[in-house]
Amino acid sequence: MRFYDETSLQRSARVADFVAMGEPVCNLLIVGCGMIGREHMRVATLLGRARIHGIYDTEPKSIHEAVTEFASYTSEKLIVYPDLKSAVDDTAIDAIFVCTPNFTHFDILQRIKHTEKPLFIEKPMATRLDDAKSMVQLVGKYPSFIQLGMQYRFKSQYVEAFHEIRKKNSLGAVKTIAISEYRPPFLNKVRQWNKFNEFSGGTLVEKCCHYFDLINLMAGDRIESVYALSGQAVNFIGFRREGKESDIHDHAFVVMQYVDGISASFTLNMFSQELYEELNVTGEQGRLLATEHSSFTPGISSKANVMVEVEGHPAYRGTDITYPAPIEASGHNGATFFEHEAFVDQFENKPHDSANCEQGLWAILVASAAQESAATGQVISVKDFAAEQGLDEVLSW
Repeated sequence: MRFYDETSLQRSARVADFVAMGEPVCNLLIVGCGMIGREHMRVATLLGRARIHGIYDTEPKSIHEAVTEFASYTSEKLIVYPDLKSAVDDTAIDAIFVCTPNFTHFDILQRIKHTEKPLFIEKPMATRLDDAKSMVQLVGKYPSFIQLGMQYRFKSQYVEAFHEIRKKNSLGAVKTIAISEYRPPFLNKVRQWNKFNEFSGGTLVEKCCHYFDLINLMAGDRIESVYALSGQAVNFIGFRREGKESDIHDHAFVVMQYVDGISASFTLNMFSQELYEELNVTGEQGRLLATEHSSFTPGISSKANVMVEVEGHPAYRGTDITYPAPIEASGHNGATFFEHEAFVDQFENKPHDSANCEQGLWAILVASAAQESAATGQVISVKDFAAEQGLDEVLSW
């Protein structure tokens, strides 16, 4: 199953009057109870196809917040494990979600892979390309599946855009792809790890692997070269923690060329007041514009829209494709809900549309090449860059 076989409106129709039905088919362990970990707890409970059996975190504050929030929307029992080993080795656990800071993903994988249980690992899969390579190699011999948290591909505007372009061929052959994100700065995280490249992997890896995943999927081909400009213009200048000064970038411009001639670009600005995403694709027959306006301000609802500038198209002037309010508000504008649906489908050996480790590696490879370009001022041959990183063993061109 491809995530764009179904339109966003079809997804909305089947969840418009959603009520969780039936018994959960698996028990989940959430490792890492920060903001994204709590979102997964909330969404899994809303979907109702899996049960949050237990949680583990090294931070007492995160545990307290997770337990308090969980009790606010369910009366289900929740186990708080004292250590990672007892958590992952509990035979009642069927699958594990790794929702910890980026730089811990690979280490935690090494400590839990012996369980051979289905795994969900939040994006980015790793902060280092050699660690990501090892994860791809592991997949080949891992008896269960590993799903990556690339939930932006489940956002309504991207589901609809991909359906129009890749399923219906509304634009004809794609020629250019442009994605932009404007948003406020990085949020507060435990020990402010996301303010430092060392722990986040860099802004283009941490925040933007979502978009490089989308561009790779839209292009449907291997990337040839990358050129980027990025920097730290406004956010966290002079911010220090434990003797280290923040070096995280807050804006970027990335230009990409694909082997079959498709040109692409990505623009990031992280010192805006509100959240705005835009996908602009042109083809032989016209243009598609997919947008999302959202906010971190409580009470402001997200709105997603798709416009298809092709003669005679019903969405020529645009159409609202926002998910139903309860789903939209559950997390990441409804995308996490459908990401969980894909996870349980995969658990039940049904067709699914989730991101795998190879796709995750391609996304952070493009991001890493862009960061290399920004640092050196050079156009980066992605094939050469991948070879330098020892990735030829796991990637095909």
